[in-house]
Amino acid sequence: MALPKEPRQKMINLMYLVLTALLALNVSSEILNAFKVVDASLKSSNTNITTANGTLYKSLEDKLSDPQSAEKAKIWEPKAKDAKKLSEDLYNYIDGLKKELIQEAGGATAEQPLGKEDDLEAATRLFGEGEHGKKKGKELEAKLKAYRDAMLAIDPAIKTEFEKTLAVDGAAPVGQDGKPKDFTIGYFHMTPTVAALTLLSKFQNNVKNSENQVVTYCHNKIGQVTVIMDQAAVLVGQSSNYVMPGQEITVTAGVGSYSSKAAPKISIGGAGVAVENGVATYKFQASGAGSRKVPVTVTYLDQNGVSKTETKEIEYTVGTPGGAAVMLDKMNVFYIGVPNPVTIGSPTGWDKTNVSMSGGSISGTGSNRVVTVSSVGKATITVSADGKPSTFEFRIKRIPDPIVKVGPGTPRMQSVVFKAQQYIRAELENFDFDARFSVLSGTAYFTGAGFTRPEQGNFTGGNLGSLSGLISKCGPGSSVIFDNVKVQGPDGTVRTIQNPPAYSLY
Repeated sequence: MALPKEPRQKMINLMYLVLTALLALNVSSEILNAFKVVDASLKSSNTNITTANGTLYKSLEDKLSDPQSAEKAKIWEPKAKDAKKLSEDLYNYIDGLKKELIQEAGGATAEQPLGKEDDLEAATRLFGEGEHGKKKGKELEAKLKAYRDAMLAIDPAIKTEFEKTLAVDGAAPVGQDGKPKDFTIGYFHMTPTVAALTLLSKFQNNVKNSENQVVTYCHNKIGQVTVIMDQAAVLVGQSSNYVMPGQEITVTAGVGSYSSKAAPKISIGGAGVAVENGVATYKFQASGAGSRKVPVTVTYLDQNGVSKTETKEIEYTVGTPGGAAVMLDKMNVFYIGVPNPVTIGSPTGWDKTNVSMSGGSISGTGSNRVVTVSSVGKATITVSADGKPSTFEFRIKRIPDPIVKVGPGTPRMQSVVFKAQQYIRAELENFDFDARFSVLSGTAYFTGAGFTRPEQGNFTGGNLGSLSGLISKCGPGSSVIFDNVKVQGPDGTVRTIQNPPAYSLY
């Protein structure tokens, strides 16, 4: 731009140039929030992989004391420990870099726990090579490469197995021209603080995945994961098998023996129940009349580390008092958005019986009726038999949130399996009613192998076709995090899933 001779116009033009430069440096809050979402999911993934690795190390220790596996365990257990030590050292080193970066960005405060999130110079100063640079970029690059070499050097068989697929490779990012860029410039030059922290979490995730690859390989050289059952508990029991309406029943459920490191998940009557010392306890008031059943579902790890699910039914009988009775065919709860079948008993003929309801509507004739409700709270059904009214109170709940899944839905998934998926779905688990949810929209974040920086894409409906370009870039070491997934239930309301899925690919 040529500068005019008139001083006032010169000043206006210079101010325009400065404003343009400031706008170019501005980082939108949406982008900063996206990085924070990805960073949180990476940290969650790291925690999950650490737990999985802990199970492998415990099994390796047990195999040392098992005469049938001790000979092989003496060879491979020390190699797994070497992988653990190398991984812990590098993981902690990267943790230290995170703390240095936050200090470089002004330090953590109550309002800004990550420092100044949009600071474009903090990462450049810490990792850069310039006059004021602290050269941590070259140091990190060297440590990543040294870690990879050390992991592959643990054993020749490990090198053969993972030389091309180890999650940590230390390679420089590839630019849009297809050529490798300088490691420090590609990752950290003029990068916002929150983005640089996310990249460091990505490197930590790669370390955890590499550790899991090598330790799993060492373990498989000996045998599969063995979960030692070290405590015992009751299988399934009930306080009584004959009660009157309104009396309380207690159901206890668990597995005959269980591992304290692999506690079972138990649902009773379609609702998840907290497990304490291997036992879940569920109390409810009996309703209706006649023979009743309560489903009990237990998911647990067997001695071979395989997840199994078994469902049993508790049977009991509810007596009928000398008056009217209302029996729910689906437990003592009405759900919003679905027809709730009930059975009504009367000591007199239906020509002398009147049925009414508050908090919802009831339809049908005779003993078999259907209740529909629209808001959470309580509802009452009044049965007037021969002029004598009896009132029954029930709870009203909304249908629980579904579980959003892609493919098999496991947190760790083979990349070839994930890349073959075309749809995302919402499933209700352990729910008695035939209620269905549909996926409306969501966002997916892609990081790790195949992505020099986090990338995101949006999808509409359950079809993932709009993400096909990003999915095709995934490979072993990639991480895919879904966020802001919206679903619609049978009641027509739209919900945002609070715990959307995150997948670590191998």
